[in-house]
Amino acid sequence: MLSKLFVTLNMNYTEYIEINPAKRFGKPVVTGTRISVYDVLSWLAEGMSTSDIINDFPELTENQIKACLSYAADKEHKLLRVVS
Repeated sequence: MLSKLFVTLNMNYTEYIEINPAKRFGKPVVTGTRISVYDVLSWLAEGMSTSDIINDFPELTENQIKACLSYAADKEHKLLRVVS
């Protein structure tokens, strides 16, 4: 399980996440959708599984959901480096 987490956190999320001022007020969204990274993270935090999310939003893939986690981890890592 730890190796799966490591792969998730080190994936190239830029293939799956875009920031476009014309979409969702410039918030990071899953490429090709209007679904924000925040939306995906909120669903996961509420206890939805990857399968649950894909069932509700079939336009999403498992890699896109993992990219949202990777994006959040990267932002947290950068924030910690700036504050330290």
